[in-house]
Amino acid sequence: MSAPSRRPEIRRRRTRNEKIAKLKKRQTTATTEADRSRIAAKLHRMSLNSPGQPLVSQRNSSVL
Repeated sequence: MSAPSRRPEIRRRRTRNEKIAKLKKRQTTATTEADRSRIAAKLHRMSLNSPGQPLVSQRNSSVL
């Protein structure tokens, strides 16, 4: 694969990782349990499409 054909893939990965980092930061600073569970649900939905390690640990997530 040449570099121009990889640019969209690299951009997708970078923006996805930025979004995950932003959501994890918001989850740690959330004040109510409803906010935490809503953000955990978003992370869980994102993790269904991702290979490898889960984005939300099973013991911290109450919404699955």
